[in-house]
Amino acid sequence: MSALFPTYKRFDLSAKQASGTVVEDTEGNTYLDFGSGIGVCNLGHRHPDVQQALENQLNHYWHVSNLYHNPIQEEVADSLVQHSAGEHVFFCNSGTEANEAAIKLARKATGKHKIISFEQSFHGRTLGSMAATGQEKIHSGFGPMLETFSYVPFNDSNAVKKAVDSDTAAVMLELIQGEGGINIADLDFVRELAHICQESDVLLIVDEVQTGIGRTGKPFAYQHYGITPDIITSAKGLANGIPVGAMIAKQTLRDVLGPGSHAATFGGNPLAMAAAQAVLKHVSQDEFLQEVTEKGMYLLATLNESVGQLPVVSSVRGTGLMLGIECSQDVTPVIELLLDKGLLVLSAGPNVIRLLPPLTVSKKEMDAAVQLIREVLTDEKAYIS
Repeated sequence: MSALFPTYKRFDLSAKQASGTVVEDTEGNTYLDFGSGIGVCNLGHRHPDVQQALENQLNHYWHVSNLYHNPIQEEVADSLVQHSAGEHVFFCNSGTEANEAAIKLARKATGKHKIISFEQSFHGRTLGSMAATGQEKIHSGFGPMLETFSYVPFNDSNAVKKAVDSDTAAVMLELIQGEGGINIADLDFVRELAHICQESDVLLIVDEVQTGIGRTGKPFAYQHYGITPDIITSAKGLANGIPVGAMIAKQTLRDVLGPGSHAATFGGNPLAMAAAQAVLKHVSQDEFLQEVTEKGMYLLATLNESVGQLPVVSSVRGTGLMLGIECSQDVTPVIELLLDKGLLVLSAGPNVIRLLPPLTVSKKEMDAAVQLIREVLTDEKAYIS
């Protein structure tokens, strides 16, 4: 019996090593990875530049506490500010922690307490971020959620208007709901939402934990919408597999979280910062982002052509290299069969196959993945006729 808590329903794969888009297990089997560690390894496994940056930092120092200056933190913060609408950065260890920081910042900055988020959203599993998550299955078994969180239908600006009141501190939004089903925010909705927030003196928090760091063909997904969030949260792809999180906020919020108001012992760890620095050098390049955009368009078109018309497929959707295939039934057996065939994919809710390949994926690898998906979606073993 494992000494681990059974908090994950694990697939029958024990990783031995990985490189680029390929994972090898302890039995010598290889897999094409279209999950990227749940959108983490945006530059693929063990990207040479990230690995070199980590090795270099290992020879300097690993940890000295945030009681002292850490120059590499300043450099990574400057890069995040340069490529976002924010001016100041708080580093932590995960997306959940970044969202916790955002919730605290919004409440303290405004003196108000209500946070509005959206049905089918996902913001984390600590008490605060879980309360911000609009999914009952995430809440189940943990008793009453923290007060003053409310949930409205996604893409419904009228529902937001009705929910905003004098105690509303912030609206918290994913532009593509990753865990909720690859649900994409409408352009008009997002712009109206930003207007509502501005008119009502409500902060706009955009959760970019999964959509950020080049995943959609922009440094951050909100940049597709022409809006300026007050707070942006980031994690996952930021350090390509080394635990990190970041909250990026506007200048007006800088002094709200002063000494003693918030902290993270390991936040901005030098190893994580070295990895993030190497990642951002790649992901911030216009040519690289254009390639991601083109790859995403190619993969979406290829999926639509190959599987989009199958009876079991309801829709294929996504932005950049964050794509979902919605099916008319539970996709668990599909994902298991794809694993058997050597392709790693994810689910997004019960009926959506989620694809998050490394941003460095090749056309040949995309073609191979699409072929395997078609084979499985037409396989009787997947209970699909």
